Amino acid sequence: MTYDRLVCANCAAPVSEGRCPVCRANRERLEQQGPFGGLNPVTLIALLVMVVAAMALVAHQATA
Repeated sequence: MTYDRLVCANCAAPVSEGRCPVCRANRERLEQQGPFGGLNPVTLIALLVMVVAAMALVAHQATA
């Protein structure tokens, strides 16, 4: 989930605006996680399996 959709429980404003110290701290934490930080571990494993399967398919087609 991206922080632009989150609402702060402290000030009831969007976290992306950073109106209060809680918003700013959470926005900073979410930005430090990077692009894959918010992904579910199951999603990451599924993506890894798909990449490995695609590589195996390409390798199989190259030898045939």
